[in-house]
Amino acid sequence: MNTVTTPAASLDDRMIVTTRLIDAPRALVFRLYREPERLARCWGPTGFRNTFHEYDFRPGGHWRFIMHGPDGTDYPNHSVFEEIVAPERIVFRHLDPLHEFQMTVLLEERGPKTQLTWHMRFETVEYYERVRSFVVPANEQNFDRIEAELAGMSAS
Repeated sequence: MNTVTTPAASLDDRMIVTTRLIDAPRALVFRLYREPERLARCWGPTGFRNTFHEYDFRPGGHWRFIMHGPDGTDYPNHSVFEEIVAPERIVFRHLDPLHEFQMTVLLEERGPKTQLTWHMRFETVEYYERVRSFVVPANEQNFDRIEAELAGMSAS
């Protein structure tokens, strides 16, 4: 699991950066983000599942879904895509006022593999400090789930 998580202090006082080298070509990783039925199967930490209600994958498009926790708690989510540059970058803003952040997803070719990097920039330092302890391991679990979904996808 080639993962690097960079503490915010070395970049920005309210940013978490998580990176993993994924054993899949960049076009396939980008396709996973384009296909809501696939993304719904692997989005979020271990034990969570999703019901996507809207997934308009274009700048200005909305992404609304409910993340169902393993304890039965439902977590409504709403994001808006700000930028999509196929197959390199996806930027969206998570709009929940209690959990607002901007996510930049970078996909960089590394031979036949993809360097997947998430930049999560939180609205305040205080909020970053409050969520850092659970966001970092949740991102790692999410990357595990993404890798498992990609393993079952065909490159064609």
